[in-house]
Amino acid sequence: MSIDVRNLAVEINNKLILDDVNISIPKNKITSIIGPNGAGKSTLLKVIGRINTSYTGQIVIDSCDIKSFSRKTFARKLAILPQGMQAPADVTVRQLVDYGRFPYRSWFKSNKKEDEEIVDWAMKETKVTSLADRQVMSLSGGERQRAWIAMALAQKPEILLLDEPTTYLDIAHQLEVMEIITRLNKDLGLTVMMVLHDLNQAVKYSDYLVVIKDKGVYSTGAPSQVMNETILKDVFGVKGEVFSNSHGEEILAPVEVVR
Repeated sequence: MSIDVRNLAVEINNKLILDDVNISIPKNKITSIIGPNGAGKSTLLKVIGRINTSYTGQIVIDSCDIKSFSRKTFARKLAILPQGMQAPADVTVRQLVDYGRFPYRSWFKSNKKEDEEIVDWAMKETKVTSLADRQVMSLSGGERQRAWIAMALAQKPEILLLDEPTTYLDIAHQLEVMEIITRLNKDLGLTVMMVLHDLNQAVKYSDYLVVIKDKGVYSTGAPSQVMNETILKDVFGVKGEVFSNSHGEEILAPVEVVR
């Protein structure tokens, strides 16, 4: 499911955050939004996910303006995990994942068996089945992030939006979360759009990059086309070098701040 952002402008507290943003997010691919702090990356994600509805311009999913969807219909198409998600202290992992079934329920109709099967499936896909009866607040950062992804997956969306999914995780858990996201994209055909701070993760795991700077789009394209020493200097203000590791993957290494 493709996403088109047309002439988007966002103002928050009388401050212009994004201005005249035009991008097309490819279907069934992983797209990462990168850029310096305060560039508007998370704002862009929240607008697409209908968390922030105060904007001008248009967001289109498969030829339909996102404002035309009911809340439940939209939730069947798109799931979003913003930063800092919190669960009530006594909620278990299974209960959290079950919340993801809300778009398919109503007060007069419920398919409990199907819901249970999908919850089981979502927990298995994200490797949290063994944590089902644990309270979410008792989990490690990596476990908790996988549980939230399982909840989003239980919505059975076609699009998954993630805001800095690896922030505050150690290296092993960062890689674990990124590998799960990659597998879900490949196996389920999910269109994934996420904000990342780690440029090397963005290059390694993304099919497409959107670089945000000065309230607008600086560059878009495949990582091999976008990421280079010029981007590091012009967008992030650092002098850097690019080299290949033992797997033949390009690694970006900042050397010094550009004064």
